[in-house]
Amino acid sequence: MADAGDDARPPRQPKDARGEPPRAEVRSEPPVEPNRPEAGRPEPNRPEPVRPAPKRRPEAARAARRPEMNGHVRLIATPTYGQLLAREPLLRKAIPFLTVVFILVIAAYRIAITVDHRTRDEAQAQGELTLVASALASEMGRRAAQSADPLPDAFAFSLPDRATQGGRMVALLENGRISATSPFRSELIGEPASMILGENQPMTTFGARAGVMQVETPLGTQFATVHHIEGNDASVAVTQSKRRVLTAWRDEMSTNAVLFMTTAGVIIVVVYAFYAQSARARSADHIYGATTERIDTALTRGRCGLFDWDVARGRMFWTQSMFEVLGMPPRDELMGFREVAALVHPDDGGLYEIAERQLNSNGKVLDRTLRMRHADGRWIWLRFRAELVHDEETGRPHLIGVALDTTEQKRLQEMSATADMRLRDAIETVSEAFVLWDAHNRLVMCNTKYQEMHNLPDEAVQPGTPYNVVINAARQPVVSSHMLSRSDGPDTERSYEAELAGGRWLQINERRTKDGGFVSVGTDITALKTHEERLMESEKRLKANVVELKSARRTAENQTRQLAELAEKYAEEKNRAEDANKAKSEFLANMSHELRTPLNAIIGFSEIMKGEMFGALGSSKYSEYTADIHHSGSYLLGVINDILDMSRIEAGQVDLSMETVDLSELFNEATRIMTPIAAEKSIELKSEISEGTRIVVDRRAMKQILLNLMSNAVKFTPNEGCVTTRAKLEKDAVVVAVEDNGIGIPKRELDRLGQPFVQVETQLTKTYQGSGLGLAIARSLTELHRGKMVIESEVGEGTTVTVRLPRGTAAS
Repeated sequence: MADAGDDARPPRQPKDARGEPPRAEVRSEPPVEPNRPEAGRPEPNRPEPVRPAPKRRPEAARAARRPEMNGHVRLIATPTYGQLLAREPLLRKAIPFLTVVFILVIAAYRIAITVDHRTRDEAQAQGELTLVASALASEMGRRAAQSADPLPDAFAFSLPDRATQGGRMVALLENGRISATSPFRSELIGEPASMILGENQPMTTFGARAGVMQVETPLGTQFATVHHIEGNDASVAVTQSKRRVLTAWRDEMSTNAVLFMTTAGVIIVVVYAFYAQSARARSADHIYGATTERIDTALTRGRCGLFDWDVARGRMFWTQSMFEVLGMPPRDELMGFREVAALVHPDDGGLYEIAERQLNSNGKVLDRTLRMRHADGRWIWLRFRAELVHDEETGRPHLIGVALDTTEQKRLQEMSATADMRLRDAIETVSEAFVLWDAHNRLVMCNTKYQEMHNLPDEAVQPGTPYNVVINAARQPVVSSHMLSRSDGPDTERSYEAELAGGRWLQINERRTKDGGFVSVGTDITALKTHEERLMESEKRLKANVVELKSARRTAENQTRQLAELAEKYAEEKNRAEDANKAKSEFLANMSHELRTPLNAIIGFSEIMKGEMFGALGSSKYSEYTADIHHSGSYLLGVINDILDMSRIEAGQVDLSMETVDLSELFNEATRIMTPIAAEKSIELKSEISEGTRIVVDRRAMKQILLNLMSNAVKFTPNEGCVTTRAKLEKDAVVVAVEDNGIGIPKRELDRLGQPFVQVETQLTKTYQGSGLGLAIARSLTELHRGKMVIESEVGEGTTVTVRLPRGTAAS
């Protein structure tokens, strides 16, 4: 085991054909980040890290050439060393336990494998015994059936190939005794079967059903099996010594035991060496850690950090304080070029350009301020001061220096510049004329409003211009002025109004500043002066307006009174309309009941007469008239029922009884009812719906919707047409559609359809019977289910009526 100094020995540098180390080159592209190389793949043109401090005193240089390295040099040479050091306490505690566990796992694994191999060998031997016995018994049975040769002769000719391999013995048993063996053993001929099968065993009785058994015999422990010969009382016995079966297994077990003991010994020696080495490393690292902590504390308190940038390799070493300045967790690995470049603000230039410019300029000192991204996302200013040195051994350039956090200074400068800019912007944006003079009556600053108000040239408003020069350059001199207020003392103030040439008026407020100068603010009050003149005229007009307003108020009061009377009349008319609507509904209900009673009698008697239940009517005309009476009565009864349904819906007297209904059953019922009517016009009824589609609706209302839509479709479809009924489940709704290829509906009439008693044709031109209530009832019942009915039609192409019900009431 090497000592601590061997672990930290720097790697040898590759040499070129002349035996010299390669020189650093300035590449046209940034170096690849070295922190993430692929495992097992060396980086091209990337020599391994060397120590970061290339320029040393002669004593330090001689110490660096010794085989032992400490401090940051060790971290640069072996970046994983710091990670190992952090985990060393846990490793020291875990290694004994892990070692014992590892040895026990290996032992358990080898034991399990050994037991498994023994079981495998025994099973293989038993399988071979069964195959030999089965093949021999079958062959002997076949020979005995074909010839009358003695069984011992048939036994000799029936033995399979390799039957006696591996120490197996095959015997022929006749009347409980051994009559033949292979290989031949004279001492067993004539002996009882127990000689090879042991006492009290069931194999001679059960034969092949007993399988292969382990028996104790005078010849030792044996695996044996017995198979009866078909058509004969003789049997075949095959045995094999257990010792011969397990010979290979015993050899394997001995080899595994030796390997296990050797492995355990090596592991114990390695663990001992690890503890000895770690004890030496802890002592050295303790000294290094104390020194590093003192240096990092001083750097952290000064908000600065040290860095060593290996320009040729594109790697950078940072002290812990450098990481703390950027709010990053400290780490011992080297920083890659791309990782550091990603932290630099893009507007401050790239690291590659900085390094190239420094190398090309032959300058030794670098002094540059950059913005770098803090861990919390904000940008901080760092001043980098470094010196370019070359490693004495390899000649590679290094930038070694310190980075100072100047964010606070930058913030103060920006605050000062921002305050000055805001002051100038505020002065520039005020609507008054502003001018500031110093204690010697020289111009400090003025805004554009002051320059425009006095029509001053640009050269007259330069800072430092005397007061007299500015006043003489004014092209709009003061015509007259009068003082408004004045106060004497340390803070002299005065306010006065001045009239300029051209009729403009200014109100000027002046105040002495603490440094002896004064500030003047001039407000353009021309509009106020003009307003004063108009104020008297406005007052006169205002009095006249007051008189007019009084008159208008009286007129408004009269209009309010009239509106109140109209509102009362509207309420009375509304009540009358509601009473009339209620009376209409009651009238329709009463009339419907009064009409249905005689209609039921008419329909019933006409059915009896049409069926000639009490005898023939006589003339065929009577049968025709009876059919007309029955048809007209049924039609009138349907109209009355529709009127009653519509009146109940409008009166809000329809209560839905929601239940889960199989929609396919409703389609079948509606199709069955409409089939006779459709057959009269040779119209084909189609239904497209999946079986088992269930929906939560009022069964009677849903059926009435289907019947009304299908009845309308059949009514307005010519002979030999087609009416298709569809249903499908969508994401949030259940859609039922009835489609026909009938006469169609003009688009201008679509909005009117679905209202009570509304039909496309007038009473004078219509060719189809109907009250106009079918679609209205269907629409009303759909809306009671919180659904929507949509009608789409093209004249001459057909009509599609779609009913969409919310999916919340449906289940599939």
